[in-house]
Amino acid sequence: MNKNFSTYFLTMFGLGYSKYAPGTLASLVTCLIYFYFFSIKLNWVIIILIFIFVLVNSIIFIDKNSKNFKEIDAKEIVIDEFLGQSVPIILFYMLAYAIGFFDDESEIFNKPLRFFQLLIPCFIFFRIFDIFKPFPINIVDKKMKNGFGVVLDDLIAGIYAFIATYFLGYLFVKYYM
Repeated sequence: MNKNFSTYFLTMFGLGYSKYAPGTLASLVTCLIYFYFFSIKLNWVIIILIFIFVLVNSIIFIDKNSKNFKEIDAKEIVIDEFLGQSVPIILFYMLAYAIGFFDDESEIFNKPLRFFQLLIPCFIFFRIFDIFKPFPINIVDKKMKNGFGVVLDDLIAGIYAFIATYFLGYLFVKYYM
């Protein structure tokens, strides 16, 4: 595959070259992409297929193009932030389908707002876990110096973000509703 395309892919088409917080910018853009998917009611199966495509190609491209960056987990490579940020959002998206959130047409105008409100803690928690790297994220980050390792630490941060957001939602419903 074209080397330029794989570099654009890994940098999320140039977002990784941002002077200021490229990982945070990539996570924010990821949230906006999923908000768009939600607003058009894209089926979760299609979203999973897109995720798998990006995941597999990211690992391959990182391994093949690591020499084009200063290090294997260069700050310019932000596709791992896309993947990690995707984890809690996709899990909540699937949960929305499972509970029939899309079935009821009443309050249709409030549903995108509710989903957007869910994206905020997903974004914040993912960035916290991605930056501070609690166990075992820190181990993966230090020990696995390949494409899979670059992606895996962000996937684990995404799982932590899902758990934290779910717990926060549980507390909110329990004590404020």
